[in-house]
Amino acid sequence: MALKITDECINCDVCEPECPNEAIYQGEEIYEIDPDKCTQCVGHYDEPQCQLVCPVDCIPLDEERPETEEELIIKYEKLTGLPYAG
Repeated sequence: MALKITDECINCDVCEPECPNEAIYQGEEIYEIDPDKCTQCVGHYDEPQCQLVCPVDCIPLDEERPETEEELIIKYEKLTGLPYAG
């Protein structure tokens, strides 16, 4: 699943630079995540980096966008042009 940022976001700016896929961007009111770019850091890290640095814990899984590990790996490969080495 892609991740999403809830309205509890305090716009602290710490999550955006941590995203290896550049999926996080400043939305109209709060930061948002482009689900087409979010791989939950699969292929880059063992855990989603945005979740690790978020001080208010406002980045849950987006239940409306279920994805398997295999789908996240395919997305990683398409976004980076690199084979998954996991």
